[in-house]
Amino acid sequence: MGTCTCLTLGYLLGSLSPSALISKLKNKNLREHGSGNLGATNTMLVFGWSYGILVMVFDVFKAIFASRLARMLFPQLYLAGMLAACGAVIGHIFPFYLKFHGGKGVACFAGLLLTYNIGVFFVLLAMAVTMMIVVDYGAAGPVTAAVLFPVFVAMQTRNVFMTILTAMIGLLIIMKHRENFRKIKNGEEIRLRSFFGEKLHRRCLTEGDEADDNNQ
Repeated sequence: MGTCTCLTLGYLLGSLSPSALISKLKNKNLREHGSGNLGATNTMLVFGWSYGILVMVFDVFKAIFASRLARMLFPQLYLAGMLAACGAVIGHIFPFYLKFHGGKGVACFAGLLLTYNIGVFFVLLAMAVTMMIVVDYGAAGPVTAAVLFPVFVAMQTRNVFMTILTAMIGLLIIMKHRENFRKIKNGEEIRLRSFFGEKLHRRCLTEGDEADDNNQ
């Protein structure tokens, strides 16, 4: 009973989508712009950094909040927090009121990692960033964390149920990036070094133009 309730609680909180709300307020459907995804990254690409960061923070903390709320309601259930956080990731990816088409779950997954163990979060973050730099694709980061997290859970908890559940969460994260894999295969995915290099180049040009205007 407690297990199902924690998962359901997490799912309902995870289903809350700030990107969908911003999309509605801005009267601009994120599904039809940018990457077509309801998440922090696409929100940033379409509406700017401030909105993207707002969505990211919300998505991270809804998993943390779900975990803490479940622990308060079910203090006797050892896995209450983790169950609710896992449910939040599932809700983020498959929100019922958006016809089960949500985001990729990366920010909410980060909240799950923080809920589990902040040390593991930073280890996986370092591994994810390293992999992103090595292969030069952004999708490599979350996929790396999704693959390794169940391994950490298995080694540290020896809990078969939590290992299977986190492996399923990791598989969902990977599946949500299948479009990125297709683009990588077809040479259509943006490379990180090219992306940030272009951003830096544009910024330098803008600053140069402003300096010229000030000197005139």
